[in-house]
Amino acid sequence: MATVVLVGTLDTKGAEYVWLRDRVRELGCDAVLVDAGTRPHDVEADVPAERVAEAGGASIEALREAGDRGAAVTAMGEGAAAVIAGLERVDAVLAVGGSGGSSIAARAVRDLPIGVPKLIVSTMASGDVTPYVGAKDVAMMYSVVDIAGLNRVSRLILGNAAAAAAGMAKEYEAARASAESGGRPLVAASMFGVTTPAVDAARERLEELGYEVLVFHATGAGGRALEGLAESGLLAGVLDLTTTELADDLVGGVLSAGPERLTAAGRHGVPQVVAPGALDMVNFGPRETVPERFEGRDLYVHNPTVTLMRTTRDEMAELGRRVAAKLAGATGPTVLFVPLGGVSALDAPGMPFHDPEADEACFAAMEGAVETVRLDMHINDPSFGRAMADRLHELISGEAR
Repeated sequence: MATVVLVGTLDTKGAEYVWLRDRVRELGCDAVLVDAGTRPHDVEADVPAERVAEAGGASIEALREAGDRGAAVTAMGEGAAAVIAGLERVDAVLAVGGSGGSSIAARAVRDLPIGVPKLIVSTMASGDVTPYVGAKDVAMMYSVVDIAGLNRVSRLILGNAAAAAAGMAKEYEAARASAESGGRPLVAASMFGVTTPAVDAARERLEELGYEVLVFHATGAGGRALEGLAESGLLAGVLDLTTTELADDLVGGVLSAGPERLTAAGRHGVPQVVAPGALDMVNFGPRETVPERFEGRDLYVHNPTVTLMRTTRDEMAELGRRVAAKLAGATGPTVLFVPLGGVSALDAPGMPFHDPEADEACFAAMEGAVETVRLDMHINDPSFGRAMADRLHELISGEAR
């Protein structure tokens, strides 16, 4: 039976969670009630607050005595995440709350694999939900009224949430069973507009070889999503052709995926082939938004909303060192592909970012970290993408070269 995990502060939302639990069960799913509140109450939970606090490295008594709401939210969020990770079955997670309950729920689901349904009904859902969603597939539903008792409106909203969670849980259970019984292995690939031809060629080749390819746009959120999927255990391999977000992280562009980019696959032993795709550029918004300190740099107005800046020789060398360090720490098979003819559509003879000396500084800094394939072609040569795809297939299948 599909299982919906209900995570909430039963000291303030007990009646609502009892109602949700009953509704989920009526809809044909099992319900596991996890208490993330800190004050005493009369609602019986499957996982009581004491266990959640302990899992978060605290004690419920200490949290009550301290009376520090922020510390309690942090501890119970960490504890709820640990509890959920240890459950035998999680086919969906449903939570309801205000800012505190939503923060606890967001932390509780953050480490779950992409694909596991995650639904938060929140008073905060009509504004900026970035702190709650991040780069994960979290769905948020606005509660319309405050979650403070059951009434005609809240029953409608919570009823819809219970139905959505139950339906998603059943579908996830069925999809998981189908995946376990077969299906094409998954490969993640990173792409930017200026590396699209290479990724298209690699994707077509991988599909010929029997893989399903998930393409992530390297816009910061895309890179974080790729890293999250690599954490999930769902991937057979990663074709990380477009590592451009590292340039934004180094120089201060607007599309950084953070310092952990290009680490998850290596940390979890996922086979990966990597290229320095679009490391020649840093991204900004409209031309007038480029920081004043970059005036005089090599800028290119890609379109009215995107301005690109060419990375310098020193920046490219540092990017090469960072890539090398990340790949050298990988625990799984890793191969680096180097396109000697340029790393993006703008980095080709006659194009505005063509700078072979800067590129070579990057390539030299990466040399020797892992197995490296230097190809005398541009990154968007279809043969380059296909060569990366073939090598990734060899890494995944364990075929000797």
